[in-house]
Amino acid sequence: MKAHLLLEKNGLSFLGDQRVTLLEAIATHGSITSAAKAIGMSYKAAWDTVDTMNNLSDHPLVRRSIGGRHGGGTILTEHGQQLVKVFREGEKKFQGVMEDLATDMESFTHLQDIYKRFSMRTSARNQFLGKIKKITKGAVNAEIKVGLDDHNEIVSVITAESVELMDLAVGVEVYALIKAPSIVLTTEVTTKFSAENRLCGVIARIQAGEVNASVWLSLPNEKTVTSIVTLETLEKLELREGTPAQAIFTGSTVILARI
Repeated sequence: MKAHLLLEKNGLSFLGDQRVTLLEAIATHGSITSAAKAIGMSYKAAWDTVDTMNNLSDHPLVRRSIGGRHGGGTILTEHGQQLVKVFREGEKKFQGVMEDLATDMESFTHLQDIYKRFSMRTSARNQFLGKIKKITKGAVNAEIKVGLDDHNEIVSVITAESVELMDLAVGVEVYALIKAPSIVLTTEVTTKFSAENRLCGVIARIQAGEVNASVWLSLPNEKTVTSIVTLETLEKLELREGTPAQAIFTGSTVILARI
């Protein structure tokens, strides 16, 4: 029997064998593209995985440089290296525990049922972990300011009732979830936007389809936000890799989650 360790943060998958294998491959090859090829993962899946881990981590696990003569490179940060080491050591201990548990098949089956019930997945492309910095309550709604790190913050607008039901307070750790189609990209340098959120960065990747394109905007501290735009918008705004841009979205499109 082979046991696989999966680490979650407040109910969202954060680190498992496949993700650690990707991190190890990045450390070996110095390139996300080469690492993905080495472990049989698609280029897009590898990039999405790295973005998710960096967005959910307190400190970046992977640092990337865009462009250059050889197309940029990728390295594991010291935090990333330490996390891989700790995970592999924990995995060995976890394997022993699960082997002992498996001798009692009734208990083992019950454990599987519990795991399936409480494993949570979300379709939102953008998932950020942060701490509540400020809560401004109104008669019906409340504005929640969430700090992702020293450089990025997000504002969510939820009902005042939700604040009470979720027991939200300053300092509480929450997840901010935003669907990619809810995010508007612009290259205009102006402060005249009615939306509560504006994240500034540089376009890191673009994947075009027949009608729409996925655009990844690289933010400070290795955070990434993903937007879905039409090909017409892509050409109209002249969006290219390396182009400075802003991600605009309203607070009502930001869903907060807490376990």
